[in-house]
Amino acid sequence: MGDPVGVGPEILVKALSDPALYTICRPLILGDAGIISQALTLLNLNFKIHIIQNPDQGFYCHKSLDIIKLSRLDMNIKQPLAPTAITGSAMQDYILYGIDLAMNRQIDGIVTCPITKTALKLAGSKFHGHTELLASKTRTEDYAMMMAGNKLKIVLTTIHIPLSEVSKSLTIENIVKTIHITHAALKNRFNIKIPKIAVAGLNPHSGEDAMFGNEEKQTIFPAVQIATDQGMDVTGPLPPDTVFFRAINGEFDAVVCMYHDQGLIPFKLIHFKDGVNTTLGLPIIRTSVDHGTAYDIAWKGIADPSSLKEAIKMAAFQADNKKQGINEY
Repeated sequence: MGDPVGVGPEILVKALSDPALYTICRPLILGDAGIISQALTLLNLNFKIHIIQNPDQGFYCHKSLDIIKLSRLDMNIKQPLAPTAITGSAMQDYILYGIDLAMNRQIDGIVTCPITKTALKLAGSKFHGHTELLASKTRTEDYAMMMAGNKLKIVLTTIHIPLSEVSKSLTIENIVKTIHITHAALKNRFNIKIPKIAVAGLNPHSGEDAMFGNEEKQTIFPAVQIATDQGMDVTGPLPPDTVFFRAINGEFDAVVCMYHDQGLIPFKLIHFKDGVNTTLGLPIIRTSVDHGTAYDIAWKGIADPSSLKEAIKMAAFQADNKKQGINEY
């Protein structure tokens, strides 16, 4: 369900008002029945809430929301909204429970609504967000964040670090690792038999023969060469100002980026409403919306569920691939 006072509950019930989703999966809500009830009232949706103890008890039919109740938040949600230790603890509990269900193969994947790092911190969590929590709980050392849409897929080599620390954080080893994770995910989760991967440079014009920086020559190109020698179709480092245009025109299946905003700015320009965040390298399937808690518009009935609907579809698609033996780890 995500942050109870964010847009999560609202977009969740909006998304599940689409009967088409029930033809591709059996959606189970992990969260708070009282908060979901408030969201239904806000949106004037006359749906039933079916509280269950385990996934086998769900009805999984349209207009009947199956919920495993993991919190009982005694709150009447009104504007203005802000994260608290209580909401932070609750949203972390939802995630941890979902991971346990997935690791025990009681569910086929997790779709997460937005949370906030502030609430996690207030709750005393040591994690900065979903990705780090998922990796720790599943004991995954090699993982990567992909933002995926039907036109563009980008994968980040470094994620949430200051721009001033990006250069020194890039190594041949972690770029090769990111390429490997990307290649495996495109084959196994997206059923692309021979993935074509572009690697973005770090500097303007990809360094312009080291005139604008030497990271391309010293770090990025050697990593690309290693991946190519290992049999992967990898091109780069390519100038960041043109590589995304080439990707959306079909030349590449994904772009490996050097830092957060390098990839997220072009991605959200194209896929602001329908983009999906999916964590690669995990032993479980996890997708998410590509936006935050949006306290400024939360609980006003205006939040757009498009990204969540796409995240649900992508999780179902990946789970289907896995069940057919395409996605083996």
